Amino acid sequence: MRKVDAAVIGAGPAGITSAIYLKRYGHEVALLDPMGVGGQLMMISDIENYPGFASTTGFKLAEDFEKQANGLGLEVEYTLVKSIERLEDGTFLLRTDVEDIQARGIIAATGAKHSKLSVPGEDEFEGKGVSYCATCDAPFFKNRKVVVVGGGDTALTDALYLSRLCSEVVLVHRRDQFRGQKILQERVRNTGNIHLRMKANVVSINGDTKVRSVTLDSGDVIEADGIFIFTGIVPASSLFEGLVELDDRGFIVTNGRMETSAGGIFAAGDVRNTALRQVVTATGDGAVAASSLDEYLSR
Repeated sequence: MRKVDAAVIGAGPAGITSAIYLKRYGHEVALLDPMGVGGQLMMISDIENYPGFASTTGFKLAEDFEKQANGLGLEVEYTLVKSIERLEDGTFLLRTDVEDIQARGIIAATGAKHSKLSVPGEDEFEGKGVSYCATCDAPFFKNRKVVVVGGGDTALTDALYLSRLCSEVVLVHRRDQFRGQKILQERVRNTGNIHLRMKANVVSINGDTKVRSVTLDSGDVIEADGIFIFTGIVPASSLFEGLVELDDRGFIVTNGRMETSAGGIFAAGDVRNTALRQVVTATGDGAVAASSLDEYLSR
C-alpha cells in the first residue's frame, strides 16, 4: 500500500491547482483522475473570462495547467477511486482500480457532469445527434441545423460557437430571460443565424438512425440534425456519501476554508456548494483547499 500526505481526487482546474500548491508546500501528493487533466475544461470551446487570457480554449488552458504541474514533478495518475474509508489513526484508505493508497488528507475535486432532459429519444440518440459537448461534436454538424437547450453561460457560449459552423442554431430556453452573462446575451441576440424560442421546453427528440427533429411543449416540431443540451449540472459526489455532509442537491457542504464536515477532507470546485461555477472560482477554491490541508497536516 502506497502512503502519501495528500490525495487530490479530480484533475480539473480545482484539483490540479490544489495539487500544484500542495507540491510547492513540499507534500507527497497523489493526483488521481481516470480521465486525466482538464475535467469540464475539455468541453469548453471559448474562455474569455479567465484573468490573463483575453481569449483561450479549455483544451489549451488544461494543457498549460498540466505543463506547470509536470514542471514540479507532478503527474496525473489515470486512476479511478472506488471507495474511501477512514482508518482508526485518522488517515484515509483509498481503494482504486490500480492499488490501495493511504492518505493523511483528501481534497475532493471530482467536479460535476451535465444533467439530462430525461425526455423520449434522449438516451436512444446520444452520440447520434444528441450531445452535451459542443467542442467535442460541433464539427459533425458543419453547415447543418441544430438545437441548443439552456439559458446559462455554457448554453450561450456554445450557441455562439455552433453558429460559426452550423447553418442555423435554434436556442430553446424554458424561461423568458437568460441566466447567462449580459455580454453573451447581447452576442446571441445579435447573431443572425441564432433563433430564439423562449418559454419553451423540449418534450421529445425524434429520429430514425439519428436525430431528425425536436418537439416542443407547444406542439411545434423543429427539424434539426442535432441537439446540444446544457441545462445544469449534477455533482460527482457519490464517492463521499456518508463521509461528509451533502446539501439537498448532492453538493458537498464546505465553509470558506473549503473544510467539509469531516476533518481532513476538503472540497474544491464544482462539486461543492458554491454560488458560482467558473474556471477562476475553481482555481481559487483549489488554492484555499490546499492551504487549509497544509495547515491540517502541520497539526
